[in-house]
Amino acid sequence: MKIRKTCIHQDSTQQNVYIYENKKEQYIVVAIPYLEWSMHVTYDDFTHIESRLQQSLANVLDEQYVRPLAMKLAQWMREM
Repeated sequence: MKIRKTCIHQDSTQQNVYIYENKKEQYIVVAIPYLEWSMHVTYDDFTHIESRLQQSLANVLDEQYVRPLAMKLAQWMREM
């Protein structure tokens, strides 16, 4: 498991982002407790990861902050 820190929006302090990879079952779980949000992604879903993250984050975050956060999460998930 990797723990990263990021600012969700301009006025927030840094928040923890937890990224867990299960190589045997080929999936990644990413979670942001501050937003009460998490997402399960299989390796097959990686081709459309940014759009999936944006759709999911749009349910818990203001639109202006969704794309930058989704891009950052996708990058971190690819690094696993």
